[in-house]
Amino acid sequence: MIEELTPEMIRKEFDASILGCKTTETLELLKGIIGQDRALKALNFGLYISNNGFNIYVAGAPGTGKETAVKNFLDELAKTKTVPNDWCYVNNFENTYEPKVLKLPPGKGKAFQKDMKHLIGEARRILPEAFQSDEYAKKRDETVRVLDEERKKILNELNESTQKEGFSIQKTPIGLFIVPVVDGKPMSDQEFISLGAREREDIDKKRGELKSELRSAMRQVSELEEKRKEGVDKLNRQVASYSIGHLVYIIQEKYKDNPAVVAYLEEVEQDILDNIPQFLEAKGPSSPISDPLVREIPFRKYEVNAIIDNSTILGGPVVIEHNPTYHNLFGRIEKEAQFGVLSTDFTMIRPGSLHKANGGYLVIPVEELLRNIFSWDSLKRALMNEEIVIEDLAERLGFISTKGLRPEPIPLNVKVVLLGSPYIYHLAYVLDKDFRELYKVKADFDTTMSRTEENVKSYSSFICTVCEKEGLKHFDRSAISKILEFSSRLAEDQEKLSTKFGVVADIIREANFYANQDKSKYVKASHVMKAIEERIYRSNLIQEKIEEMIKRGIILIDTEGEAVGQVNGLSIIDLGDFSFGRPSRVTASIGMGGEGIIDIERESKLGGKIHTKGVMILSGYLAEKYSQDKPLSLSARLVFEQSYGEIEGDSASSTELYAILSALSNLPVRSGIAVTGSVNQKGEIQAIGGVNQKIEGFFEVCKAKGLNGSQGVIIPKSNSQNLMLKEEVVKAVKEGKFHIYPARTIDEGIEVLTGVKAGKKKADGTFRKNTLNYRIDKRLKEMAEKLSKYPPSRVKKKKKERTK
Repeated sequence: MIEELTPEMIRKEFDASILGCKTTETLELLKGIIGQDRALKALNFGLYISNNGFNIYVAGAPGTGKETAVKNFLDELAKTKTVPNDWCYVNNFENTYEPKVLKLPPGKGKAFQKDMKHLIGEARRILPEAFQSDEYAKKRDETVRVLDEERKKILNELNESTQKEGFSIQKTPIGLFIVPVVDGKPMSDQEFISLGAREREDIDKKRGELKSELRSAMRQVSELEEKRKEGVDKLNRQVASYSIGHLVYIIQEKYKDNPAVVAYLEEVEQDILDNIPQFLEAKGPSSPISDPLVREIPFRKYEVNAIIDNSTILGGPVVIEHNPTYHNLFGRIEKEAQFGVLSTDFTMIRPGSLHKANGGYLVIPVEELLRNIFSWDSLKRALMNEEIVIEDLAERLGFISTKGLRPEPIPLNVKVVLLGSPYIYHLAYVLDKDFRELYKVKADFDTTMSRTEENVKSYSSFICTVCEKEGLKHFDRSAISKILEFSSRLAEDQEKLSTKFGVVADIIREANFYANQDKSKYVKASHVMKAIEERIYRSNLIQEKIEEMIKRGIILIDTEGEAVGQVNGLSIIDLGDFSFGRPSRVTASIGMGGEGIIDIERESKLGGKIHTKGVMILSGYLAEKYSQDKPLSLSARLVFEQSYGEIEGDSASSTELYAILSALSNLPVRSGIAVTGSVNQKGEIQAIGGVNQKIEGFFEVCKAKGLNGSQGVIIPKSNSQNLMLKEEVVKAVKEGKFHIYPARTIDEGIEVLTGVKAGKKKADGTFRKNTLNYRIDKRLKEMAEKLSKYPPSRVKKKKKERTK
């Protein structure tokens, strides 16, 4: 017979003497990753290797602390890196639609921005003063006086020449005209027409000669005007250059080690000299168009857009982008409305997360990345080309073809860490060839870690760390012990601790709440237990409703007595935040025939593929054990009674087999014993999941209907190490009110259920008399003999009639 599990075997408690933590351990814990040695090695390799493509995919289940652990690790690693450069966008004076980018040492971007602001401010102040000075007026007068005198001389000579010939020059809106003069007065058109033909011809001839002289004189005057303008412009440039030259020189000397900045300053100086008038505008009353903001627009081109300022960071940047939209990653070019028209310039370029993380590390949740259109494709392109391109998303889509800004790309040097599930990693690795090239390092976060003394101490320190960081009450040793037991239960393993730190941290916070209510100095074991119980209570309404229906006899579950072909199976109902075990009645009916085992759940399309596989394995077990000397002439039907939803999984296959064996042997099984475990064709009972919830689910039903000391559960022997049952169940086992039987084989389990020896097969292939297997073998022989009396055609005919 099977030996029952003792209370010590179904809940492994902790030695409270080794628990506790110190402040130094708490602070040091922030730098490590608890129990994730595999992931830590992968992170170390991927982050220290500089080759392109060795980005990291951190895989793990939600709640394992991936993000927190990775951030803490990167924060420590980033301190060892050099601070990356600042990046600034400035105007491209040759093509304003393609702004230039400048790279400056960390902290110099803002300084350069201030220097340029000071330069332009001083230029706007100094230049008007220089051009309003007496010295400038004197030089300008000297420059234009000679040319004005020469111009005057040409025009005087022209007037004398025309007057000598009896003509005068008159100015009109459309130009200069040569008009004949009579008695000192210009001749009118009527007077000219009244002249004789010969006189008119003589006047026209002389006027033609004078027009030639007029054109020659006007050409000379135009040349003088051009010289005059060139002279004034030259003087203006000399005065302006002299006025601002020293300001430009000072900044150039400050950034002389940066050729790109020096070249840009030269371009700025030349542009100022080319646009002196805009610096000389009068500061009179503003018109509606001369709004102060509008007047500043011409000077925007001299501004510096310091999009990345690393003056305040130590080491490399660590950026976590939880909303990786295209613009949040790659930046954007903003627009503003001016006089009803949208306009933009380089000062409206805004950085994205890639800019901020450049020279460091960028962490992105992969599900959010894939959810945002164009983000993943653009990120791949940026990593492969090693540059960040800022462009309008609408333009990229091809919806807009208007002319816009195309900022110069910024070189990219960043490690991008993706956080996600192993499933997405495998999909991306198989379906996306670029993913394989870019993400060559995978850091797997396990959901459990070994329950060693070192890890237990680290876990204790984790509890203290949460309390320290969030200002919670500290836990005494008994409370820490309960947290660790809860962690092992989450891991469903006596030798493991769960790394779902999010769930554990929630219990810590809730236990602190109850400790505050009790005005306790420390959080105690009772507070932790209450937090766990309240967490269950908030989610177990459906479980209580099912237990109530079982108690009231609406759902038929027997916990006393015996029945043939009827066994209590155990299943799991998962509600997402809460899962619980539910007993189900499994029945089997036996008859003659060659149909084998018929799964009613499958026939009604309520059985899943794994469940169907489990049922089909039962035929293999029966054939090997009982059908070596005769055909298996059996028609058995299996069903989960009062089940109205899909059934999946093979954990009930042993239960179904027990029901068939009971029906074949005509031996009743104990209704107070529930069963779980899958079975193979050799009759070995295999491990299943959710063993704690299944045991506790049946225990709650038995408790509701009354514990009588004969109730219990048969579980796979290999699941014994997964037991971390509630203290209430442990107490009932200790008092002999409830029992847990670990079974290795079907024979061991059926003996517990029926109280009859299973019986081993002898050398001649028969079984010992009066054993369960003997009764089954005898029954199958009788069925085969009876079935042989019916010709196959007759059997088929009857089957066809039933079908009709």
